[in-house]
Amino acid sequence: MYQIALTQVRGVGDVRAKQLVRYCGSARQVFKEKLPVLMNIPGVGAHMHRGLWGRELFRRAEAEIRTMQQNGIRALFYQDKDYPTRLKECEDGPFLLYVKGNVNLNHPRVVAVVGSRNMTAYGRARCEEIIRDLVPHQVMVVSGLAYGVDACAHRAALDHNLLTVAVLGHGLDRIYPRLHHKLAGQVMAAGALLSDYITGSVPGPENFPKRNRIIAGLCDAIIVIEAAITGGALITANIANTYNRDVFALPGKIHDKFSQGCNKLIKIHKAHLMETAADIEYIMNWEPGNGRSRGAQTSLFASLSDEEKTVAGFLKTHPGAGIDHIVAGTGFNLSKVTSVLLNLEFKQVARPLPGNTFHLRVH
Repeated sequence: MYQIALTQVRGVGDVRAKQLVRYCGSARQVFKEKLPVLMNIPGVGAHMHRGLWGRELFRRAEAEIRTMQQNGIRALFYQDKDYPTRLKECEDGPFLLYVKGNVNLNHPRVVAVVGSRNMTAYGRARCEEIIRDLVPHQVMVVSGLAYGVDACAHRAALDHNLLTVAVLGHGLDRIYPRLHHKLAGQVMAAGALLSDYITGSVPGPENFPKRNRIIAGLCDAIIVIEAAITGGALITANIANTYNRDVFALPGKIHDKFSQGCNKLIKIHKAHLMETAADIEYIMNWEPGNGRSRGAQTSLFASLSDEEKTVAGFLKTHPGAGIDHIVAGTGFNLSKVTSVLLNLEFKQVARPLPGNTFHLRVH
């Protein structure tokens, strides 16, 4: 009840709610804390303290709990063990996540698929083909239940018995668009519906960019099938870049409206050019099943030079590090780091990410 109530305090978003809990110890204690203590927390003013005393907050939270019990909805607090670990890595990840369905949100391999609501036949064919070819990796497919690419991704996952999750930009008491009510039921049966919006929240335009950060944060890799030069798909891709997720974009003809966004992402190095699922397999270093064995990993690292081991060791403890960070952390000069990173890429030990950052392929 206190966790839900805290999300309803005016001026308290996900980042500030987590900050309050860190200072006070729990959501309950936030409401019990005295004014002088709250006033010493950065960003907390007297107006916010007054907001914590509103009795309407608890009436709303109690009503929400009753609705959850009646409709099979559970709430995941960001400190809960079942809360998605990938979202825990995101500073602005949801303080509270509402879930309808029964799926492990910490699935080993998660791919988000986004794109235009005005999907072309070319985009549909490629989307279905890519998801079909990812079946050996048993990925969980995440999207937003919208028209076009989102719906195609969910249906392709269902067709191939893959888990799928829809992230909504409103409360779980409704489905938007309404024509996707049947699809939403199928997604829930094969995965889950997610939202960080309380019951009764309507699907306003301002909700969807906020929803997109959950899609980006839940996944290991995000695929942009078709997108205009502006819009939600590019917002999601840009958020994914800030989260150090791998972004893949399907290229298209230069004058096609719904290929311009994908082509731009590739052009400015914010997405890997993707033609088939094999490109995802290569960049993500995915193999069917459990992937590379521990013995193979040990053998691979044993074949590295001392300099390569140093850089690989640094990336193991600093995933997503940029070149300047690696230079400072290893003591090697820029020329040496660039050369070593190239060798590690050739040996499939490290991989570059959009934004000129690097991750290990094996650990």
